[in-house]
Amino acid sequence: MNKLPVISFLASHGGSSARFLISAMRNGELAATPGILITNNRDSAILHWCLEHDMPVRHLSSKSHRGEDNADEAICSVLQQAGTDLVVCSGYMKAIGPRTLAAFSGCILNIHPALLPKHGGKGMYGDFVHEAVLAAGESGSGASVHLVTAGIDEGAVILQSQVPVTTSDTVASLRQKVQATEPGLYLAAIRKFLARQA
Repeated sequence: MNKLPVISFLASHGGSSARFLISAMRNGELAATPGILITNNRDSAILHWCLEHDMPVRHLSSKSHRGEDNADEAICSVLQQAGTDLVVCSGYMKAIGPRTLAAFSGCILNIHPALLPKHGGKGMYGDFVHEAVLAAGESGSGASVHLVTAGIDEGAVILQSQVPVTTSDTVASLRQKVQATEPGLYLAAIRKFLARQA
């Protein structure tokens, strides 16, 4: 019997995608095993959710490990110890360090709230992305699941969702439309990624 791939997570705040995907693994919707969740925020909602739902979780940050290099080494080590095959970012607001990027090259996924390569890069996160989409007069937006590389939002796109942008849209309404597509998109993208690896 083939061993199921192990998926671990990096999250900073609510970790809604992580919650959805962990539940999908546990109920058999996603053929994989939850590994560990690492958060850089000791007060994050996702840390408390993990503790309540029997999901292994660690708080690792530059503050807990005296600098970015030490934190990178600790994150990489914890992911490896968990037997991680795929790392999934769920609202992780820190740059992933070079050691972790090298150890899991081609095996770290992130979701971005726009249709990359448009509206990506430094400073393009959260509502700043939706503001940029509206300012550019785009007729459509969506979300992109992509590989994480050293360049911000520059990795290959695995899968995208699409939503219409109307003249009456606000940042809040566009955010709501895009976010509604994200759980299903992430699930489909991970299935596609794992099928390629099989």
